[in-house]
Amino acid sequence: MHIGLVGVALAAAQAASTAQAPPPVAPQAAPQKPAEASTGVSAVTVTADAPAVRTSIDRRSYSVAGDLSAQSGAIADALRNVPSVEVDVQGNVSLRGDPSVTILIDGKPSGLFQGEGRGQALQQMPAERIDRVEVITNPSAEFRADGTGGVINLITKKAKGAGRTSSLRLTGGDSGRNGLSGNMGYNSGKLSASGDINYRQDFADQVDYERRQQASLDSETKGGTELDFQSLTSQATVDYDVSDKLRIGGEARLSRFQLAVDAQADTSRRDATGAVVQAYGRDLTVRQKRDNGAIGVNLRRKFDGDGHELTLKLSYDGVDDNRTRTGHTLNRLPAVTGAFDQQRLGYDTRQTDFKGDYVRPMGPGQTLKLGFDLQFDDNGYVNTGLRGPSLSGLVVDPGLTSQFLYEQQLSQAYVTYERPVGELTVLAGLRYEQSKLDLTALGRKSDNDTTRLMPSLHLSYKLNDRQKLTASYSQRLQRPGPFDLNPVPFLLDPLNYRVGNPNLKPQQTHSFELGWQYRKAPLMALATLYYRQNDKVVTDVVTDSGGGVFVTTKANVANTRNGGLELVLNGKLTPKLTYNVSSNFFWVELDGSNLGFPGKRSAVTAQGRGSLSWQATPKDLLQINGFVSGKRLTAQGYAMPSTGIDLGYRRKIDDRLSLLVTVQDFLNLYRDKQVIDTPALKSLVVRDFDARMLRVTLAWTFGTGKSRKDPGFDFQGPGGPSQ
Repeated sequence: MHIGLVGVALAAAQAASTAQAPPPVAPQAAPQKPAEASTGVSAVTVTADAPAVRTSIDRRSYSVAGDLSAQSGAIADALRNVPSVEVDVQGNVSLRGDPSVTILIDGKPSGLFQGEGRGQALQQMPAERIDRVEVITNPSAEFRADGTGGVINLITKKAKGAGRTSSLRLTGGDSGRNGLSGNMGYNSGKLSASGDINYRQDFADQVDYERRQQASLDSETKGGTELDFQSLTSQATVDYDVSDKLRIGGEARLSRFQLAVDAQADTSRRDATGAVVQAYGRDLTVRQKRDNGAIGVNLRRKFDGDGHELTLKLSYDGVDDNRTRTGHTLNRLPAVTGAFDQQRLGYDTRQTDFKGDYVRPMGPGQTLKLGFDLQFDDNGYVNTGLRGPSLSGLVVDPGLTSQFLYEQQLSQAYVTYERPVGELTVLAGLRYEQSKLDLTALGRKSDNDTTRLMPSLHLSYKLNDRQKLTASYSQRLQRPGPFDLNPVPFLLDPLNYRVGNPNLKPQQTHSFELGWQYRKAPLMALATLYYRQNDKVVTDVVTDSGGGVFVTTKANVANTRNGGLELVLNGKLTPKLTYNVSSNFFWVELDGSNLGFPGKRSAVTAQGRGSLSWQATPKDLLQINGFVSGKRLTAQGYAMPSTGIDLGYRRKIDDRLSLLVTVQDFLNLYRDKQVIDTPALKSLVVRDFDARMLRVTLAWTFGTGKSRKDPGFDFQGPGGPSQ
């Protein structure tokens, strides 16, 4: 099982007494017909051998087709090997250490990648459907302003060839882990249609430990968690060329995720003299079912002139998430009657989006883009909390019961203009966003409206045929999510509650980058200096509400600053030995004066990843992937270093059948350690994941499709594939 699943499920369960953010589920995007090249940013680097790293003026794209972990695992596994991207052992994604990341599929947002279901999506959506990953650390005004850390755009594999194509994958792993996926496609002169279905089941165990120290109280918790996660996802797309200039299309997606968690934990608490003053055991079960459905239609109208076109997209996305959390606390000291608690949660989210993009070439190398995006969110969250001496004696607890309504209207528009000036290429943009947000909870209505104008500027200067320099600036805005704003208390266990903060303000970010690129096939080298200033940063804050009961909420930290140097190297040691390495050395400064810290805190750390692939024979490929992450500063402490190593082997049996074997966490190194170190509270949380996994996959390819020459590399803009 990929390592993030355990952390995500634990975030839902919280078996041990730790306060983590609720979990993040998995969208699917279908292949589309590869007609004309995209009208995305024009400065694209292309070589004849289809390099693993490709760049434009405002983004980088990394192929995952050769990553064996991606071919048998989930998207989270694939992202773990992409430069700039970090995926921790709980499945949380960040870019250069910033967790405020927007994830798109083919340039389009999805409800499955928003809110607390994102981790489940990343860990269950098959990575073999992804062709490449666009990493946009300093987005232009063309992109939505949310995601102050940047944008990750997952580009799906496109149907190639004429006629019918299909494939089938069967995966088996240790401990009963398994999966089955299949897809079919059809391409003709005017019609392109495709569909797929994927089933996945994972099991995992986790060992938890936490120790909290205060002036007069010391508590220790030890526990374990068992998880069973099943997912079934499907989708279908169709595109039809009414004429040479008009294309219409549509897509639909359905998915279901089911999670079962069973956890046990024992807690003991000692006073200042070391005497035990409280001891209890706790059992927790979670049963969750999350259904998602989405439907969309799109239209593309071409005009005279290459690249002159208008695209319109209308989509509707809905999620129904129902879960029941049942806890039983057995008191040993003092020996009082045990207690039961239960929370019945119903989350309903509805999102309607209407988007338009207009692209007009203005001359050689010059492009004007205009666009709008109207988004409407209508979300309801019902939490019914119950307590009692037995399951049959549960009664409603008003303090844990309420309804939270979240309604948002987001109006957006942008303009960008790109043109060359000699060897210099300039991409300038301006984005307007207005958010009208209405919240209703605990009988109180409130609003949290924002209006912003955000500029961006990207420069690219060609030094020679092998080298170029880049520079960029962007202004971004990260709005708090519904769970960050929900003021209704949520019981995690007797010592831990989580509650949102309806007074949160959006985080604002000013981002600067300076880069150098060198390419001489097969070598590709990138170096980037970056600096970010973040104001009103939203982060977790843990406080003692009395008697050693802790409440985790969200707060706007005064500000943070960070900067660093990122290096990427990609090439071949020999004709059969390929390497990909990247590193990030960075400095972080955090002003936590409003969190009880005296002044500013800062730290310097490093992260790195690398892979080595050996094409031993024309039919045999061996691969090793590894990552290491140094000590990372958090709002109230730090996260300890982490590391991991994965192995992979692929055997091409014939032109249609392949065997793939992967071993995740080969050395059993995956581990999560979090430290809180404040004057009033010291805490250590350790999670040992059952992450080591053997997975065997058989992949068949069928169909009568005839291969066509790759039409070339197309960057995918926010409007999705323009084909």
